[in-house]
Amino acid sequence: MTGPIRVLLADDEHLIRVALAQMLDLEEDLEVVAQAATGDEAVAAAGHGGVDVAVLDLQMPGLDGIAVAERLADVLPSCGCVIVTSHGRPGHLKRALTAGVRGFLPKTTSSATLAAVVRTVHAGGRHVDPELAAEAIAAGDSPLTPREADVLELAADGAPVDEIAQRASLSPGTVRNYLSSAVTKLGAANRHDACAIARRMGWI
Repeated sequence: MTGPIRVLLADDEHLIRVALAQMLDLEEDLEVVAQAATGDEAVAAAGHGGVDVAVLDLQMPGLDGIAVAERLADVLPSCGCVIVTSHGRPGHLKRALTAGVRGFLPKTTSSATLAAVVRTVHAGGRHVDPELAAEAIAAGDSPLTPREADVLELAADGAPVDEIAQRASLSPGTVRNYLSSAVTKLGAANRHDACAIARRMGWI
């Protein structure tokens, strides 16, 4: 008989992480062997080996859950990744699937469902919450090019064009063109509105 499925839990909210660990540890075939409060801690913990499935919060300090999954695909390809999130935006789901994530769930999921998904992922399967999948399909793909998305993300904190240009290694004129294109594609009133729309959809 094989041992329990070894689980890594990563969530920057301490109470949620501890509660999840306690609930999963009640399952006879699951064992939480590591916990992390940031994406970087999660990568480091998994790097020591001994982890079968990583349950990752989408939004954490430093690396987000999807970036952690991308790193783990390189350093620990045998580890399956499950993303849990309170921000189930369409773009996030598509990005997660592209990164090789095999489970994607809202934080409203029951502990029984999460445990079942951990088992499914460990067995090589995948599980995406049906409502999140339907929203992603309805939303369609991002109309933004990767460069437009990059520039729009740099503009999200209200930085002036010259600063964005310096950070993106582009000319101010090129930055204005990218921002103008993004505003037009998203049907936004201005670049601040465009940032809000793109963030809401999970495209930046």
